[in-house]
Amino acid sequence: MILIRKMEKEDVRKIIAFERELRNQEPDTYYWEPDEAYEKQLEHSFDDARFNTALSLIALKEDRVIGRIDASLITSRSDASCCSAYLDWICVLKSERHRKTAQTLLNALKAECRKQGVGLLIALTAGNDEAQRFYRHVENASIHDTGIWIEIK
Repeated sequence: MILIRKMEKEDVRKIIAFERELRNQEPDTYYWEPDEAYEKQLEHSFDDARFNTALSLIALKEDRVIGRIDASLITSRSDASCCSAYLDWICVLKSERHRKTAQTLLNALKAECRKQGVGLLIALTAGNDEAQRFYRHVENASIHDTGIWIEIK
């Protein structure tokens, strides 16, 4: 069974293990290693006010991270609202992708956005074929140039 929940500071070591496994499974896709400096930055992000608008969820299988999704509320005083979010990253271990984990993560993120009054999720799509197939099958989404706009209903 897969559990989706908010990422917490206590999850950092599991996240690092997940990212290392990503690189083992797809060495041609992920080029940098999650080193000690990255681990410290990730830990500190939970205490840094600049990350207050971050929406980060993880997918766990038997207490092991197998996927994560990261977004951020788009806050701007130009229209004095906060009704959009930017989808920064969605990734699932290649060995776990057949379980619809990415779709489950995306649906959980959309539910969290809905709770916060967000009506539009915006993403720049990755150029690889697997990512393109995923985004072309997202319900209520249309691709605009290199971005994808996802309505939250």
